[in-house]
Amino acid sequence: MADTDGIKEAKMFYTDIPQKTEGFFLKGSNSLDWGMKNRLARIFNPVSGRTVMLAIDHGYFQGPTTGLERVDINILPLVPYADTLMLTRGILRSVIPPSTSQSIVLRVSGGTSILKELSNEDIAVNIEESIRLNVCAMAVQVFIGGEHEKESIINMTRMVDIGTRYGIPTLAVTAVGKDMARDAQYFRLACRICAELGAHYIKTYYVDDDFETVTASCPVPIVMAGGKKIPELDALTMAYNAIQRGAAGVDMGRNIFQSEAPVAMIKAVRAVVHDNETPKKAFELYDTLKAEGNRY
Repeated sequence: MADTDGIKEAKMFYTDIPQKTEGFFLKGSNSLDWGMKNRLARIFNPVSGRTVMLAIDHGYFQGPTTGLERVDINILPLVPYADTLMLTRGILRSVIPPSTSQSIVLRVSGGTSILKELSNEDIAVNIEESIRLNVCAMAVQVFIGGEHEKESIINMTRMVDIGTRYGIPTLAVTAVGKDMARDAQYFRLACRICAELGAHYIKTYYVDDDFETVTASCPVPIVMAGGKKIPELDALTMAYNAIQRGAAGVDMGRNIFQSEAPVAMIKAVRAVVHDNETPKKAFELYDTLKAEGNRY
């Protein structure tokens, strides 16, 4: 212990300077506990207030889809340019180096494949695994309007309850069935239900008409899902529009790792999300980096 001899009397109390209490930078998150805020601040950049999440969890129901055949070869070169990785525990343990500094969002729901009804999920990973793996959030699929809507909602609320106990946020991922309309009315409904029941942030799809009403009516941050592969300029435009209309980031997978130049693409996405770069300028950056050989 410290030597008690020669201790100087404390004098620097700064009685004329009130202690500052900073508000937390993320929408709807100020009342959360310190540990949960700290994890969210690793997912979302505190300077821009936004995130570029790299989604590589598709294999949990699709198997080795295009671009994810070899995560060690195709994905690891992209990791330094992502703020967050969204993935399964199997890929995290078997492929991702423990020295990786990017935050981890762990897929914890599952139980079905593309051969069956996808909405029939359960919780597939317990909280002890999330703690052991030092994750910053847990992702649960929610199927509003799906055949197993109730079960998927309860999956999410269970993880909200137990995650809150241990300071780990829950990400609700809104899934859209093939027979459901992808419009602002549906996404307002889905996102608001997830937020009302405790999700700390939400991943949902972008729509051209009235997307700002989706983000405005949701009291917690929304990140845009990338969805299926589309041309690079279209993907950058979609990301830009989502950000300008209230999204707090993107969670892209196929539009990055299925690109002709994935490293160039993720750098262009970062420019849109964190620097408010226009789609045209971001696409020019993509083309330049691609020409320089920024494939992997």
